[in-house]
Amino acid sequence: MHSVGKINRDIYSCITKDIITDEVIITDNQIQHILERHPEAYKEVIDYLSEIIWEPDFIMEDKHKNTGLIIKKIKTGKEYTQIVLRICTSGDNPNYKNSIISCWKISERRLQNYLRNKTILYKKE
Repeated sequence: MHSVGKINRDIYSCITKDIITDEVIITDNQIQHILERHPEAYKEVIDYLSEIIWEPDFIMEDKHKNTGLIIKKIKTGKEYTQIVLRICTSGDNPNYKNSIISCWKISERRLQNYLRNKTILYKKE
């Protein structure tokens, strides 16, 4: 388990008001998943995870409860980074933290598709 950073509860309350910690972690299993499935994203965004989580450009609704799609354009290029983040709530094990499930890069075109077709929970002003 690796500490990634913290969430701003005011921003992430759009996913759920029941947030029990502001800490965000990523497990070795999730790092391995990202390395296997999205190696290009891992190399370019691993150093920016804390920044992406702290200051997202968008948070979109995910199909899973207490989970959001976190999107931010980072300085490494034209593409955006998308992170699947599971928020830890009072119904979870009290030892759990908010957890990165996966991350990958998306194009401007994909972002525009999301903006048209997904529920936007948060947009940076």
